Parts: sequence; structure tokens; C-alpha cells
Amino acid sequence: MLFTIGVTLLWTAFKSTHGSDLPITAFAVSGYSSVLLWRNMPSRCILAIEPNLSLLYHRQVKVIDIFSARLLVEAGGATLSFVILTLFFSFMGWMSLPVDVLKVIWGWIMLAWFGASLAIFLGALAEETEFVEKLWHPISYFLLPVSGAAYVVDALPPDFQRIVLILPLVHGVELVREGFFGSQIRAHYDMGYLTAINLGLSLIALAMTRRVSRKVIPE
Repeated sequence: MLFTIGVTLLWTAFKSTHGSDLPITAFAVSGYSSVLLWRNMPSRCILAIEPNLSLLYHRQVKVIDIFSARLLVEAGGATLSFVILTLFFSFMGWMSLPVDVLKVIWGWIMLAWFGASLAIFLGALAEETEFVEKLWHPISYFLLPVSGAAYVVDALPPDFQRIVLILPLVHGVELVREGFFGSQIRAHYDMGYLTAINLGLSLIALAMTRRVSRKVIPE
């Protein structure tokens, strides 16, 4: 919440532009809340197994349970923050409520699915190599400006549009934005593409988790 509020206030104070005439507060809240939803999930799962080895002593507790518990807490916190900020800024008159709540929810769920799949994949991979922890932070900082949080795809030249739409995250953010602004924005997204990416990443993540589970020795 503090991060999103800080970005919103800075953009408002400096009259920053984002390639459209959309209200800056709603633009910042929808964009940066979406970023925090997927960006923080992997950090919760990378190196999450070792400090919780004692839990695996119980047969009912599996590696996937450790990942799932952390992801539920992270996703729940990000969602609560998003809802509170939307209602608060709407009450203050800084932004309007979403035009289509169902589209916002759908986009949010798809982004959460992507973040959870990526987090489980990286969490399992981190047990194989320590480079995952070292590489994820710079990669996540690189993804932040290109993920769709700070721009709308329609404002980009056609060649750049095709490039950024390779990133699955952009499709989710565009759907959330369309839910917020309706006909004010010409959104570019393909939910079939995002679904296929999420499904493939989920299957790979679960397969890797199963492999890691065989190597983990409970304390």
C-alpha cells in the first residue's frame, strides 16, 4: 500500500505522463498494485523450504504446502491492499470505481495465477541452484517498467506493441485497466495466450516441485 501510494503521489505531484489522458491515480493504482501482486510472490517461495524443514517431519505436510501457504498470504495481502486503495481514493474523489468489476477480477486472478506459477517454479529451482536467488531480483526490476504498469499498449508504436505483448504480464494488466476505464481505453490483450502460458508454467512448476520433494530430508 505504501509503495502504491508513494508512486501515485509522485506521479500526481510531478504531473507525469503515461501515454494517455487517463486519470493518473486510477492508472497508478491499477498498474502498480498489479505489479506487486506477481512481483512479490517469487520472493516468498525462493529459499522457503530450508527454514520450514521441521514442518516436513509431518507426513501430511508437503513442499507444495509450504509454497501454497506463503502464496495465499502474499496474494491475500496484495488483494486487500488493492481493494482498500481503490475504495479509499474513490472516497477521496481522486478516482472513480471500476467500470467493469468482473473484468478487473478476471485480470487480477490471471495475474495471481501467473505470479503463483512463477513463484513455485522459482522456489523449486532455487533448491537446485543458488543463482536463482541472485538473479531474480535484477530480473524483477527489469520486468517492472516493461510489465505494463507505467504505460498503455495502445500508446506505443505498432512494432513496440508486438514486442511488449510477448510478455504475458502485459495482457493481465491491460485487462485490469479495461475493467477500470472501459471505453476510455483501447486495451490490447489475449487471454487465451495468458491462459496457455499460465497452464504450461504451472505444469512445469508442479513437476519440479515433485522432483525437489524427493530430495528434501525433513529435520
